[in-house]
Amino acid sequence: MRLGDRLLYRRQPMLRGDDVADLQRRLSALGFDTGRVDGIFGPLTATALAELQRNLGLPPDGICGRSTLSELFRVMPRHGDPELVTTVRDRELLRQSPRTIANRRVAVGEEGGLDVMVASITRHLSGSGAEVIPVWHPDGSAQASIANLARADVYIGLRLDHQSRCCKVAYYAGYRYESPGGKRLAESVMHHVSEALDITGSVRGMSVPVLRETQMPAVICEVGSASDVVRRGPELSAAVSTAVAAWAESPL
Repeated sequence: MRLGDRLLYRRQPMLRGDDVADLQRRLSALGFDTGRVDGIFGPLTATALAELQRNLGLPPDGICGRSTLSELFRVMPRHGDPELVTTVRDRELLRQSPRTIANRRVAVGEEGGLDVMVASITRHLSGSGAEVIPVWHPDGSAQASIANLARADVYIGLRLDHQSRCCKVAYYAGYRYESPGGKRLAESVMHHVSEALDITGSVRGMSVPVLRETQMPAVICEVGSASDVVRRGPELSAAVSTAVAAWAESPL
């Protein structure tokens, strides 16, 4: 759906789609912070839209209709690809964050079959002073909601991959936006897990619900088959924990 095909406004359930992401990109390019460009019309997007309307002398109702779109298109830069204020904000938050995992909230989630691994990672990170929030739920959106409500500083998701023995780590990327903290965290996890287990690894951007809807740097680590996890569980949990701690020390 293209921007302008429907009214965009805050409601429950929240509006989602490519048109919402296009609006978020445009607002962010003009300096209005919508939060993550995720295609979800949430409270930050509504506030950013109302601020734009206020600056343009329009009623600040937070509704993107014909008159608001007309003014938005009029003031958009004609050339170039300006950096999004969302990306700048994300990097600044990471620069200001504590350079330690101690007293940070770490959500560790799994969809099933990895509860022992979550418990092991919890012990490692707790020993480093982190507050760990285990998240057990088969649905990615539910996991994101739990992590958001807990105000986690970082989210680590674990998945089994019965078809592969390499380490595949994903971070949020979509709608021409990528999470700078999530990408760096994914690189840290891939490096430490691959080195500890002597396997190949890869990092990629994805837009699955748990990555798109979390409000903090987040990754999903696919760790191989259940037998691999049982056989190499201690090394794997130690490597993931070390990766998170290393990321906290250098998040960018």
